[in-house]
Amino acid sequence: MSAIRLLVLGAVRQHGRAHGYQVRNDLEYWGAHEWSNAKPGSIYHALKQMAKQGLLLAHEIAPSTAGGPPRTEYEVTEAGTEEYLTLLRQYLTAYDQKPDVLTAALGFMVDLDREEALELLEERVRAIEEWRKGVTEYYTPEEGPEQLGHIGEIMNFWVTSADTGAKWTRGLIERIRGGAYVFSGEGDPFVGVLAEDEENPYATGESHPGDAR
Repeated sequence: MSAIRLLVLGAVRQHGRAHGYQVRNDLEYWGAHEWSNAKPGSIYHALKQMAKQGLLLAHEIAPSTAGGPPRTEYEVTEAGTEEYLTLLRQYLTAYDQKPDVLTAALGFMVDLDREEALELLEERVRAIEEWRKGVTEYYTPEEGPEQLGHIGEIMNFWVTSADTGAKWTRGLIERIRGGAYVFSGEGDPFVGVLAEDEENPYATGESHPGDAR
């Protein structure tokens, strides 16, 4: 799994229509260039690929009076919305992937209704518990990693990570049950994207040829 498709679809969807530099700016604002593969080249490539696949609709915009090449604005299609929601649901329940997958899903979880988000997170906990049960048939955490020599630290790391992940997920479930955050259909959503001329305090400042398109 890769977080880039969900991140790009989610950013475009929040704007309604957005050009590539806006999407890049939002992902840098979220810090996604630090915790995922959302680098400029990957972002622009994903936009073009998903436009070819019919997930995004590309609109060529006339250049400004100040000059410069025309920019392409992207809009999520119906198929793109289906793909976005499919990825979001998968990533909220995925427990055996790199952290960027869950991190991306958390950033968009409020696009689901509250009850569905809770169901998906509960499924995540069940999957972690099932995985742990399978592992502990061969490895007993209470006896410590030394039982398997230094290689036992590998199992110790994974079991400890699973326990921590389950604990954190249960905490999130309780916060959501307690009314935290505004989910789909509940009112005005939290605005997590930047306006076109809004300064990004977390921008890397690195230029890329795709920025002008």
